[in-house]
Amino acid sequence: MFRRLPDSPAETLRFTFDGAALTARRGDTVASALLANGIASCRTTPAKGTPRGPYCLMGVCFECLVTIDGTGNRQGCLVALEEGMRVETQAGARRAVAP
Repeated sequence: MFRRLPDSPAETLRFTFDGAALTARRGDTVASALLANGIASCRTTPAKGTPRGPYCLMGVCFECLVTIDGTGNRQGCLVALEEGMRVETQAGARRAVAP
């Protein structure tokens, strides 16, 4: 579905998604790194558990919500990927973050 444009090589970063080791380029967002690795779904809907994935890629639609390093409700399209990040599928309803 998505593929990278031929451009100058960038530094490679390692991260995991649902426990699987993946790589991406420095400067990628979490959502673009998932798409570049062939992952189209990163959350499920609360009512029926339907898989959803990045849609607008600019922070408007909230379809790219993921859990990053144990913190849920993160918009993957707005978070720059960092070395060693642990990204997980967000299942079901978003939960309020405790103060």
